[in-house]
Amino acid sequence: MTLPASVRIVEVGPRDGLQNESRPVPLAVKVALVDALSEAGLPAVEAGSFVSPKWVPQMADSAAVMAAIRRYPGTDYPVLVPNLQGLEQALAAEAREIAVFAAASESFSRRNINCSIADSLDRFAPVVDKARAAGLRVRGYVSCVLGCPYEGDVAPAAVAEVAARLTAMGCYEISLGDTIGTGTPGKAQSLVDAVAARVPVERLAAHFHDTYGQALANIFAVLEKGVAVVDASVAGLGGCPYARGASGNVATEDVVYMLNGLGIRTGIDLDRLAAAGAAICRALDRPSGSKVARALSAR
Repeated sequence: MTLPASVRIVEVGPRDGLQNESRPVPLAVKVALVDALSEAGLPAVEAGSFVSPKWVPQMADSAAVMAAIRRYPGTDYPVLVPNLQGLEQALAAEAREIAVFAAASESFSRRNINCSIADSLDRFAPVVDKARAAGLRVRGYVSCVLGCPYEGDVAPAAVAEVAARLTAMGCYEISLGDTIGTGTPGKAQSLVDAVAARVPVERLAAHFHDTYGQALANIFAVLEKGVAVVDASVAGLGGCPYARGASGNVATEDVVYMLNGLGIRTGIDLDRLAAAGAAICRALDRPSGSKVARALSAR
C-alpha cells in the first residue's frame, strides 16, 4: 500500500460550512474563524463566495471578510465565483484564487443553477479565461460525483467528462464532491480510476460528506489511489441539505487526526485547529460535529 507522504487540506468551513447557517453569522465571527484557521497552519481557507445575496444571504459580506482577514504567507484564500459579475467582485476584493462549480448530474445542475451541465460549462469558460488573464488560479468543483438526490447513481464517465472539460478550460485542480454523502470506499476508488483516465490524479481533490458515516473511509480509499488533496470543514460545519438532520462536510479535525496516525504530513497544528472549531461552535451555540474535537475537549 502506497500513501502520499503529505496531504494538502483545503478548509471549506468559512464558506461551504457557514453558508448553511440559517441565522446571520456576524462579520467579526467569520473573520476570527478564517484567521484562527490560518494560524493553525491550513494551507488553503475558502474565505467566501461572490454569489447573489438573494440566493446565499450568508455570503453577502464576503468582500468585507476578504478586506478584514490577515493574509498569512503560505495560505491561499479562494472564493467561489458563479459568473463574470462575481469575478469582478472577487478581483475588487483582491482574491488571488477563485473556484467555479459544475455538477455531474443533469437534474442537479438544472435544479441548482437552472441550466444544463453543458450550458453551465459554457458560462464558466469566459470567467476562467478572464480570471487566468488577471493572474488568478482557478479551481473546479464537480458535485454529485457519487450520487444525486434526484437521479440516484451517477456514472463515473459523466464525472470524468465534466472534470476533463474544467481542466481543459484552465482549472489547475478538480475537487470531486460527494454532495449527498452516499459514496462508499469501493465506489470512491472506481470513481478516481475513471476520472484519472482523463485528468492526472495529481490534479484531483476529494470532497466527501459524512452523511452516512463514510467520509474518512472514502478519503483513505482515494489516498490509496494517489489523491493527495482533501477538502474538509472545521467542526464539521455545514449539514446535508438533502438529508434532514444528517451531517454534511467531514470534520477537518477528524481528517487531520487520521492523517497524523498514518504518518502523513499536513503542516496543521491539531490543537489550534480544534480551538478554532471550539470557538466557532461557541459563536453558533452548537456542539462540534467533530468526534476528535469532542474527545480532545473531554480529556
